[in-house]
Amino acid sequence: MIVEHLSLVDFRNYATAELALHRGPNVLVGRNGQGKTNLAEAVVFLATLGSHRVSADAPMVRDAQEFAIIRARLSHGERKVLVEVQLNRQGSNKARINGSPSKTSELPRYAHVVLFAPEDLQIVRGDPSSRRRFADQLLIQRTPRLSAVLADYDRVLKQRTALLKSARARGIRGEALSTLDVWDDKLVALGSEIIAARQRLAADLQQPVADAYAAIAGEDHRPQLEWALSVRGGDPEEGTDTAEHGSTGDISDLFRAALAAKRAQELERGLTLTGPHRDDLILRVRGLPVKGYASHGESWSVALALRLASAELLRAESPAGDPVLILDDVFAELDADRRRRLATLTAGYEQVVVTAAVEEDIPDVLHRHVVRITAGTISDERLSAGSAAQVDALAKEEADE
Repeated sequence: MIVEHLSLVDFRNYATAELALHRGPNVLVGRNGQGKTNLAEAVVFLATLGSHRVSADAPMVRDAQEFAIIRARLSHGERKVLVEVQLNRQGSNKARINGSPSKTSELPRYAHVVLFAPEDLQIVRGDPSSRRRFADQLLIQRTPRLSAVLADYDRVLKQRTALLKSARARGIRGEALSTLDVWDDKLVALGSEIIAARQRLAADLQQPVADAYAAIAGEDHRPQLEWALSVRGGDPEEGTDTAEHGSTGDISDLFRAALAAKRAQELERGLTLTGPHRDDLILRVRGLPVKGYASHGESWSVALALRLASAELLRAESPAGDPVLILDDVFAELDADRRRRLATLTAGYEQVVVTAAVEEDIPDVLHRHVVRITAGTISDERLSAGSAAQVDALAKEEADE
């Protein structure tokens, strides 16, 4: 897949923006705070329906505006697709595909992107929510319909938790709260599907992660991935569970049993303490948890391996071809050896977008089509007059649609 052209309206620091991208490596250069990462974030949103920087959509809407628009022309071989999303500061977002209204959950069917960013270190060193977010965004790209399942689970979770808080405030205890059973059924049905999908994902990533880690680190430290599940009785969110211990059996049966066992505790705390929102993806190298044991270099190698493995998985499964790789300010974080290894491993993808504050940080193999970003102004120094005219025409065509 190729992103041929990106258009933005009232997105982050851009009132409007037009960016032409080429097949192969593309380099966006600009000092920090100029807007280059905002361009990367817009492309990533189309593929994952989320940002790697914020958990809500409102911060992506330019100050004093009610909505932002991201529009991109994608190339899938000979096929061209125009995708668009309107991010609303309040209310649901809206999407269009080839000019026709569509569900936002359909966008990841067309936009396939893998992002490498400094924030990736938080996947391996941060709290469990960082690892859940990584897994769920990849799940959405791999199986777009899971976007709706995850959204439904989040809605049910909020409603169930609100009921628990209300019951706590009113002093309701034990079996007196019969309406909780209805929400339990919905939570179990949706949550069990999410847990099963995450476990399949971890299994499918295992070998690609091991291969990518060895290629990046130059060593075989036997990286492993395994989910610690709250339905087994503990609470990985609070560090009271491990992936290899606990009950075994059908996920939905375990889920129901864990909810029943924790009901009194949930009513006391006003929280839903069991479900995929409390789970953690345990990452290990050399048989030890990465978090707390791995060196800085090992942690970076695991983070990069997770992204490379994600790209390889999407590359193998997608009829659209390679995902677009976005390397957002990542080379500044790496030593010279890891820079060289990562550049070599990613250069063969159909399209790579690299952002950097210091142009010299970019290895030669990726140093191709250069675009400079200054205070939200995009300057493409390698566009000929003819191609510039084509971009202007494309921008006008998109504005008219």
